[in-house]
Amino acid sequence: MVTVQRWSGREARLLRDALRMSLRDFAAYLGVSDRTVSNWESGGAGYQPRVESQAVLDTALGRASDGAKARFAAALGANGAVQPVTGRIGVDSHKFLPVFVGVERTRQLRAHMTLSVDHQWLESSSARVDHPEAQTCVLHVFACGVAVFHLVQPHEPAALTELAVWRYRSYASDLPWARDKLRDLLDEDHCGIPNPEYVLSLYWLASGPWAGSAYDTALRLLSTPSVLVDRGAPGGPAPLDGSVEESFLATGFDHPDIVSFGVRGVSTGYAGWSGVAYAPHSRERSLTIDELVTCELTVQALWCFTRHVQQMIEDGQDPSMPEQYGWRFLRAAHSRLTTARAQETAQHVLMREAIMKTSGLVERLRAAQDALRESVG
Repeated sequence: MVTVQRWSGREARLLRDALRMSLRDFAAYLGVSDRTVSNWESGGAGYQPRVESQAVLDTALGRASDGAKARFAAALGANGAVQPVTGRIGVDSHKFLPVFVGVERTRQLRAHMTLSVDHQWLESSSARVDHPEAQTCVLHVFACGVAVFHLVQPHEPAALTELAVWRYRSYASDLPWARDKLRDLLDEDHCGIPNPEYVLSLYWLASGPWAGSAYDTALRLLSTPSVLVDRGAPGGPAPLDGSVEESFLATGFDHPDIVSFGVRGVSTGYAGWSGVAYAPHSRERSLTIDELVTCELTVQALWCFTRHVQQMIEDGQDPSMPEQYGWRFLRAAHSRLTTARAQETAQHVLMREAIMKTSGLVERLRAAQDALRESVG
């Protein structure tokens, strides 16, 4: 029977993985708080829980099934070492830059665009535009008044930290670029175009050098890149010491706000507060990049729409929208995004639920719906 002489954050994480539990479920199973488990795992091998917590972990291991004990023993025997790098990191970065420009402006933009078929209930049109660094850039314009730039930029970074720093630095130039591009397309003064403001990424992991739990951790880090970056550095976002990433990959990383939507043997997918990370393992059975992008575009457009309603309220105005995009429009959007459809796969439902939860869109839709209903009541 496997035993642990002295529990550290590393062994606690290995036990949770062996039990195949989320951080929240594991904390509830042990009878401790989410933050306690997060602190253990963040501390890794150098952090030892208190005596009473040691006993709790002993009990949890003793209660585990034979299969979970076998998985724990195998992971423990690997000594927590990160697998040697045997391949490259290949990531396709998908950026989404939304801005509310109003129904009249979107009508003007859509006059020379191709009608999209992906958003049958959320009417939109799209056109390719030039971007100085993106492999492709498509402007999606939604009839409800939102424009969303979708930038695709492949990367082969030496480390995840390098990609995280690039993400923050490049957004600093991409956001004003998007505003300038809209100004040119609409032939308006710069001051008349609102600023794109919401930042959410999608990372499609094509290849990586990690194995086992380190691979899973890499996807979690891709969904929450801020933990690898010093965003308050004097010269702008700067990388944290490389040992931070190495420590995470060796001991694991989790956060209560990260939501998994992968399917064992098919894919690994996480939605976090900064975006989504996805790796297909079975191309035939996993989600496609088009499915992920379509979901992101819908969420981005409606997030931006509801943000505009919120902004009107904060500015002391009675919120108002054209009747076809009033509270009934938001009620329908809420129903479509929170109700499973007969033709949807389980993976698609899990993906949408995870993105909706981490983006906070469900609450925003309700709040905006109530505000618009009150303004016409």
